[in-house]
Amino acid sequence: MRNIRFIDLAAQQERIKPRVDAAIQRVLAHGAYVMGPEVAQFEAAMSAFCGARHAIGCSNGTDALKLCLLAKGVKPGDAVFCPSFTFAATAETVALVGATPWFVDIHEDTFNMDPASLKRAIAEAKTSGLRLAGVIAVDLFGQPADYRAIEPIVAGEDMWLMGDAAQSFGASYHGRRLGTFGQMTTTSFFPAKPLGAYGDGGAIFTDDDDLAKILRSLIVHGQGADKYDNVRIGITGRLDTLQAAILIEKLTIFEDEIAARNRVADAYAQGLSDVAVVPIVPEGCVSTWAQYTIRAPGRDRSTVLAALKDRGVPTAVYYPKPLHRQIAYKAFPVTGNGLPVSDRVAQDVFSLPMHPYLEADDQAYIIDSVRAALAG
Repeated sequence: MRNIRFIDLAAQQERIKPRVDAAIQRVLAHGAYVMGPEVAQFEAAMSAFCGARHAIGCSNGTDALKLCLLAKGVKPGDAVFCPSFTFAATAETVALVGATPWFVDIHEDTFNMDPASLKRAIAEAKTSGLRLAGVIAVDLFGQPADYRAIEPIVAGEDMWLMGDAAQSFGASYHGRRLGTFGQMTTTSFFPAKPLGAYGDGGAIFTDDDDLAKILRSLIVHGQGADKYDNVRIGITGRLDTLQAAILIEKLTIFEDEIAARNRVADAYAQGLSDVAVVPIVPEGCVSTWAQYTIRAPGRDRSTVLAALKDRGVPTAVYYPKPLHRQIAYKAFPVTGNGLPVSDRVAQDVFSLPMHPYLEADDQAYIIDSVRAALAG
């Protein structure tokens, strides 16, 4: 049996270990562990990478979402539209500021927000008494949402648009990197993400100078001219210096890793498209493949996963239950009479090992194992 890792962070660390060790030692030497010079250096590198005017490092991806909602003044009585088939943080932050997450369905082939479902949700929300505040478009599993379709819908209702790129920093949509769509974009540097830290971290991207100024204040307790002059209610949301130093080194190999991830995805698609439903990347888009998620409609997923486990192939299920089916979120509104696509895909999705260091022979073994498990 092979020892295949679902995500191989050790292989990446081995590749850049001398540079990361040196970066950590530089921080230990200067001692500026909070808001040290590496934070600004990493922000400049991120801005150059994705093309956003402002890149603002912060404590984690969830705080990035919350900071944006605070900066936009989202409050009770506001409706914020987001997909249900995603990680809880997207809707969680909306509820935490007292607003109402309104759940929207997804496209079956990309797992991302369905603009038609968004339109229906907006029409329904107009009769609810809630104020139409904004839309959070999640770029799930590394793939960009359909911004060309979503942007005019949002603009037509005078709402703001935020991209949740927690899983997709580095992806591009028709020649533009994520981070440059909508009024703001957030991301996460959780270790398992395509660009991951050695701990928690996140970032916010925007081209809006005034919004960037507010965000930088909110990150440090709402400070004004100095940290003892608070002009708004904020949080402790800073990216620490050690994580910034590590991420600077990881960013230097990120382009190469994105290309490697796409080679793995191409191999999976070629080897599995005739036996499973594989993800589709629309023309003009590049995914960072945070996860490679396939579907086996009509099959008993637990049996398939057990067979793969027996062959030493690790898997994961993202996500077994959409948010609108979870206890914490059942009271919030959903589009129409339900979200049939979100419910359907949650029953049969499962994700395969995906990282830039997955060797060709392991890829072939995984493909053969999946084919055998689905044939069984």
